[in-house]
Amino acid sequence: MKHFTSQEVVSILKKHGFILVSQKGSHQKWRNYDSKKQVIVPDHKGKQLPEGTLRSIVKGSAIPEEDWK
Repeated sequence: MKHFTSQEVVSILKKHGFILVSQKGSHQKWRNYDSKKQVIVPDHKGKQLPEGTLRSIVKGSAIPEEDWK
């Protein structure tokens, strides 16, 4: 899987109807009210997200994996 920064992940989430509902420290909570899905995105400016974190976001968002390429 390609590596992403938090800004790239947020861009994809927005395209799929996710909106920012809260933030605590560097962790942002994104929710899609239509699909009832929610993901937490750590916002560490400019750093790539760890692979496990990215996989958790992909799985939790239910956005097809091909949209993450």
